[in-house]
Amino acid sequence: MKRAPQLQPLSRQHHLGLHIGRHAKECADNLQEITAHWQALSSYIHDMQAHFSIEDNLITKALLPHQATQPKVTSVLNTMKEQHRLLNNMKMEIQTCEETIITVGQVKQLGNLLYDHLRFEERELFPIVEEYLTQHELDAIYAASPDDIKHLDEKR
Repeated sequence: MKRAPQLQPLSRQHHLGLHIGRHAKECADNLQEITAHWQALSSYIHDMQAHFSIEDNLITKALLPHQATQPKVTSVLNTMKEQHRLLNNMKMEIQTCEETIITVGQVKQLGNLLYDHLRFEERELFPIVEEYLTQHELDAIYAASPDDIKHLDEKR
């Protein structure tokens, strides 16, 4: 799917997360796989804090004025808020579970949650963002995106 250039860095991060989540959903019930998938999921979620901040602050703030007249905007914002809450709860669980044994069920649950969330953002949230945000608002999202996920050929 063609994405607005300003959202492409965030989409690149989604691509990696979809890959990690999809593989975690298929985790075998053995300690080596559980550990590897849990580490990949934990690391990815930790690294995504700036990404979540952009969504929770810039994107939400820019879409809020459209809620009064656009029910689909309200719907995607509510879904994103709930999914971020669930991911944050899992992040807290990750931090408390570092000293205990992680189960295959926890790995699959987090993999599913992450995968479903990222697909939602790509299929529902980002099209709404592209439809309603101004060039200036999209540029602010790009500017806030971490430099390490921007391509040199984007020249912004």
